[in-house]
Amino acid sequence: MNLTITVIKADIGSIGGHLVPSTPLVTAVEEHVRGAAAGLLLDFHVGHTGDDVAILMTHTRGTGDPYVHRVAWDAFLAGTAVAKGEGLYGAGQDLLKESFSGNVRGMGPAVAEMTVAERAAEPFLLFAADKTDPGAFNLPLYLAFADPMNTPGLLLAPKMAKGFRFVVMDVAHVEGDRIIELQTPEDLYDLAALLRDPERYVVESVWSRATGDQAAVVATSRLHNIAGKYTGKDDPVMLVRCQMQFPATGEVLAPFQIGHFVAGGMRGSHNMPLMPVTLGSPVSYFDGPPIVTCGAYSVRNGVLTGPVDPFAHPFWDAVRTRVAEKAVEMRRQGFFGAAMLPMSELEYTGIMEKLAELDRRFRLRPEERHQEQASVVTAH
Repeated sequence: MNLTITVIKADIGSIGGHLVPSTPLVTAVEEHVRGAAAGLLLDFHVGHTGDDVAILMTHTRGTGDPYVHRVAWDAFLAGTAVAKGEGLYGAGQDLLKESFSGNVRGMGPAVAEMTVAERAAEPFLLFAADKTDPGAFNLPLYLAFADPMNTPGLLLAPKMAKGFRFVVMDVAHVEGDRIIELQTPEDLYDLAALLRDPERYVVESVWSRATGDQAAVVATSRLHNIAGKYTGKDDPVMLVRCQMQFPATGEVLAPFQIGHFVAGGMRGSHNMPLMPVTLGSPVSYFDGPPIVTCGAYSVRNGVLTGPVDPFAHPFWDAVRTRVAEKAVEMRRQGFFGAAMLPMSELEYTGIMEKLAELDRRFRLRPEERHQEQASVVTAH
């Protein structure tokens, strides 16, 4: 059976600032999807990460289907109406267009979807991040699919030993999807050279070289490239298939124990560690730290079983404590240096207006004064 798995996520309003959506908001989204599902969707699940609501759907209509995307768009509109009625912050903020145009790509919500030949046992993971951007998944994907230090399956499993194909997108290129395809292990160093810059080069998808099957997909669009102004980070979603010709579930989860530094946090303008949290967790410290949830699913004939929450295991409590310590240490540095993103990533924020104003106040010191000072020093 060819099955399409689609997840679409958006921030359409939250309680107390950028914290968490209200229960009536999430219920409104879920009820709309349920009402529209008959004859269109095989199954669905609605959840939230931080202040973002994610709609997971299974169907047989392929990727980019306008009817499936319309279900999500209208569901977000229904949730937005509730958010406005409750006075929630940022009501509908990720819905950047006024009317649906056949596909939510480029309209604000994050989208990740793939069509697969459903296996007899089809486990997959749905990762949803808040207060960060798609590059946050670069390192976990590199480690899970290309590094035998993290993934022993690359040594032990014959199909995995053939390696994987990475499709990487240049997300700074706004005229179209500018991509490159790299094969591991042959192109490992080239892949590393790109992925070290997660603000520009982002893994869009990963494919098995042994079977040609898709292993992973990431939502890769950039909101400020869509809106032409600062709208916050993209808060991406990612789908990863597990087991057999793909890494085991534990091999995909393992890189998240690093709590690696990613772009995001307050106003999306800082470097902060990514914290793996339990499903439904709100955002807290410094509009963060950037968080990621994971829902583990199995699917058979399009019917979902799950989610199970792997980050709810006691092991991750110790990880969260260490990530919190890393976040506090970085915040002690305030605005200085590496604690904030480089100017190239702040160009859609108010600091650029301030810098432009300050630039007009700079002046060249008269050359004669330099010469006079030099003469005095020489005389002494």
